[in-house]
Amino acid sequence: MRAMILAALLGAATVAGAVTPSFAEYPEKPVSFVVPFPPGDLEDVLTRMIAEEFQSMYGVPAAVVNKPGGGGGPFPGAAEVAQAPADGYTIGSFVVDVPLVGPYVGIPALNPDPFEPVGIFLTYPFVIAASKNAPYQTMDELAAYSKDNKMLLGHFGSFLIPTQVTMALGEANGTSYYSNAAFDALDCNTLASGDADVINTTLQLILPCLDKVNVLATVTSERIPLVPDSPTVGELEPSLNIALWNGLFVHKDTPADVREKIAAAAQKALASDAAMKLAAETGAGVYWKGAEESVAQIAADSVIADSIAKFAE
Repeated sequence: MRAMILAALLGAATVAGAVTPSFAEYPEKPVSFVVPFPPGDLEDVLTRMIAEEFQSMYGVPAAVVNKPGGGGGPFPGAAEVAQAPADGYTIGSFVVDVPLVGPYVGIPALNPDPFEPVGIFLTYPFVIAASKNAPYQTMDELAAYSKDNKMLLGHFGSFLIPTQVTMALGEANGTSYYSNAAFDALDCNTLASGDADVINTTLQLILPCLDKVNVLATVTSERIPLVPDSPTVGELEPSLNIALWNGLFVHKDTPADVREKIAAAAQKALASDAAMKLAAETGAGVYWKGAEESVAQIAADSVIADSIAKFAE
């Protein structure tokens, strides 16, 4: 009798094992890296390198999906990532503004902050630039000129940290902009066409016409080697000393092993010759800073962001 019961139990266990669903190891289907800006800028180029490495390492399709938000900055794109399942198949490639400003822009999906960093990988060579033919060559000269002339500032969105830094510096040194406008692209054509007098953009976007552009200041922690004579905003106003970075983010509920696989692909891609070449050619900082360091970076930047906000009060 005991043998019959044991056999029945073993048989039941075998049947149960056959019908119990098996969970495939991540990743088992295509992965999307969401860049909430148009194609072509640094975060887009580097995120594509990461996606290619991810595809090579794990054998599943991985693609960059651009979700520009115009005057809404990166926040509509970030909201789409926040509303996707927390399974690692939708990964955000976000600027510092998403964790620092996102919870306060009135988009429910971003408040409270739904994300945690996988890692930070890029420091932008963000700049304040104007045409070389303009009658001002420094921020002080711009301030003086703006008192009697109407100046339009072009930026990527009023909520964004680079824009806020630029506006705060204007408050500090007396620069007046009669108007400001958000653009999806801020490049050589923006200045050449006269669509804006001063632009807040990344150095990469104006490299093709750098001989015709004057970089008035850089929104970086150190001077950019490609424009060594241009002071940092922190040199001009120490309380505004903040650098702009980009990182990979996932929903807070994303499993740890999924995050580790994303980080492994990113770290390998960013150590490649192609990534190092991009850094040398554009003045960008390219590296990999893990999750714990990234959390500390966000905390430190939030303190400086409070200083920036005070200039707007």
